[in-house]
Amino acid sequence: MNVPIKTPDEIEKMREAGRQAALVLEMITPHVQAGVTTGELDRLCHDFIVDELGSVPAPLNYHGFPKSICTSINHVVCHGIPDAGKKLKKGDIMNLDVTVKTADGYHGDTSKMFIVGETIQGERLCRITQECLYKSIALVKPGVRLSTLARVIQQHAEANGYSVVRDFCGHGIGAGFHEDPQILHYDGYAPEADIELAEGMCFTIEPMINVGDHRTKVLRDNWTAVTKDRSLSAQWEHTLLVTADGVEVLTARSEEDLGFLEH
Repeated sequence: MNVPIKTPDEIEKMREAGRQAALVLEMITPHVQAGVTTGELDRLCHDFIVDELGSVPAPLNYHGFPKSICTSINHVVCHGIPDAGKKLKKGDIMNLDVTVKTADGYHGDTSKMFIVGETIQGERLCRITQECLYKSIALVKPGVRLSTLARVIQQHAEANGYSVVRDFCGHGIGAGFHEDPQILHYDGYAPEADIELAEGMCFTIEPMINVGDHRTKVLRDNWTAVTKDRSLSAQWEHTLLVTADGVEVLTARSEEDLGFLEH
């Protein structure tokens, strides 16, 4: 497995890509409310990425994906396609996934959950899923194996009565949207794939956690992945850089409390 190690110049380009991706989520947050369509959210994100940031939305036309962001509502696990006819309603939970490709050709990939109105089950799922992400990020440093990150996610999810999606994973990222290595969120690594982290690696962690069974299926549009049992699913994602003594969250948003990283 050839895992790219970023040069200092590439790291600066990745920092800018991550900063831009975070800005998109910050921009769109006040627009996510009952009555808005996912198609409108897609338009707003697309225009902001192109007109304000001078970059391009990496998902658009990626292997034929038709939109600029992914909007995954309730039992949709990932890769939900924005739709001008799909309105958000009170009680919905939605993952909004953004990947920016900068003018320099580097990618920043991030997502967050939005809760529309109130939903006790949805709020708990979103909180535990974010905790899974943060617990794994806190372990990132040179010498740590990928399985260590996967185990803490699986253990925390299952301790709270949830399951971890196995059909989709995180990934290396840089000039390529998806690079090596694959980042599993459950303890399923083959020995040869369970590599040690090294300074200069960039990758995403993006756990998808279900209220019910972990199994998924892809709908006839060949993109939208849903839980087989139609239970709620949540996901949070960050792009990370392995530093000499820990981790840098390249897609950190201004409202986030990342105090858990202070060693």
